[in-house]
Amino acid sequence: MEEIFARGGPVVWVLAGYSLLGLTVVVERVIRFMGAGRLPREMEARLAERGAPETLRSTLSTVRGPEANLLWAVLDAHSQGAPDLERVASRVGSTELQRLQRGFRTLSMLGNTAPLLGLFGTILGMIKAFQVIERAGGRVDADALAGGIWEAMVTTGVGLAVSLVLLLLLHLLEGLAERRARSMERCGSILLERLGAPELHPRHALGTRRQEAADAA
Repeated sequence: MEEIFARGGPVVWVLAGYSLLGLTVVVERVIRFMGAGRLPREMEARLAERGAPETLRSTLSTVRGPEANLLWAVLDAHSQGAPDLERVASRVGSTELQRLQRGFRTLSMLGNTAPLLGLFGTILGMIKAFQVIERAGGRVDADALAGGIWEAMVTTGVGLAVSLVLLLLLHLLEGLAERRARSMERCGSILLERLGAPELHPRHALGTRRQEAADAA
């Protein structure tokens, strides 16, 4: 490892910074997902039960997380006589999804530019190797030339490794966010149906805003 940093030069150190920043984002997101409580399945079933909607408030008082925030917003809007509960649910769901996807753009940028940065380091290394050949008048020891090329290729290898890890972790986090989005849609639709409002279809509400939320992350 020390040899890689020694031979890779400044580019490898920058890629190490990429890794540190990316892993920091991943750890923060994992903590965020773990801290965002889920709505138990039995509570989802109780959402569809008959009765005054206000009875749900006591049920939701002990629950935290994106689903609970969406349901609270819809119940508050209903108690205030808001005419378009679906829009309220869509707006709150989009906000919660943006919170879940915060940092995704940073991970995407790091993962996509790491190979290019590694290639840039390789090109710089090859330029130095050919400068050595030029100064030697074309008479260069093959072992020395091979060593120079090896050093130049280090940055490409490191860049690809960093990119692979960060993009894989990003894909896993996107899967977690997608599952929470579907959970919000399901809970919102159940409550809206109980309140007599149109269901929160993914095509019309959260689903149409997922890309916007990802772009804003």
